[in-house]
Amino acid sequence: MLILFFILPLLIASCQKQPEDIKIDTSDQKETKLTAFKKQGEVYFQDSLKTLIKKIDVEIADNDDARHLGLMYREGMKEDEGMLFIFPKEEEQSFYMKNTVLPLDIIFVNAKKQVVKIHKNTTPFSESSLPSDKPSLYVIEVNSGFTDKFRIKEGSIIDWRRN
Repeated sequence: MLILFFILPLLIASCQKQPEDIKIDTSDQKETKLTAFKKQGEVYFQDSLKTLIKKIDVEIADNDDARHLGLMYREGMKEDEGMLFIFPKEEEQSFYMKNTVLPLDIIFVNAKKQVVKIHKNTTPFSESSLPSDKPSLYVIEVNSGFTDKFRIKEGSIIDWRRN
């Protein structure tokens, strides 16, 4: 009996899983790993005389999945980086900041490549609608403060190219 008193706890302890042996299934959790910037093109901001103001490198979101994900979960972006959204047709667009960590300037651009609306310094994680108010074919997301720093305004012109 005395032997069982000492051996039983050892047997129980050896059968229990150690914390490092326990695996947690996270397959149904949302992917929140940081996504590294991948240059896919360039956007050129120009004044009304088509004089270059600023060039940035962009990722291009030209399908439903990429447009839906946008810059969600990104924790940082360089001043000369952004995202160019290309829509299948020119119409009023609306964005929100759900799952977006960075405050952004969101620039709506029509088919003539003219800026028609800018939402400055957007609120991270907000689900409030940020509408274009006018038909847009393109949307560019850049760091908050970009449009003020480089004097991008409604009426400014853009051009872009894919790598």
